[in-house]
Amino acid sequence: MALFGSKNNQADDKKKAAAKKTVAQVKKEEKKPEGESMKDLYADTAATKTESKKGKKVANINFQGASKVLVRPLVTEKATNLAAESKYVFVVHADANKISVAKSIQAIYGVKPLDVNMVNMKGKQVARGRIKGKRKDWKKAIVTLKKGETIAIYEGV
Repeated sequence: MALFGSKNNQADDKKKAAAKKTVAQVKKEEKKPEGESMKDLYADTAATKTESKKGKKVANINFQGASKVLVRPLVTEKATNLAAESKYVFVVHADANKISVAKSIQAIYGVKPLDVNMVNMKGKQVARGRIKGKRKDWKKAIVTLKKGETIAIYEGV
């Protein structure tokens, strides 16, 4: 007699293991559909960080990590004036690229952007009495939409 189970439980465990093997075998037997490229199949994989040729970390962030890509909308007078031209400004993650920003906009707001422009902003020099320092560098994305499409950013501001 076993301390933590009976022979019946061990038999059930063996049946479950056999069922798992059959599922794995079925997955191996599935073939990729013809006419699709590898990029199409793996376009929406999980977010990972990879090393580029220069040794810099580059983020491959897709729409599943959309809330991490878009930090916040930038609410300034200039950004508000750009909204009249269907251009919206966002503060984005420092490792974000144009593709990840476009996917994030589409995932969160349901609008496909026509164009995404990125700007690296340098942090300002600041002083607190005799102590001098510098604010963090950050990245800004200007998203252009089709005429007539809007994003409800400025509601409640």
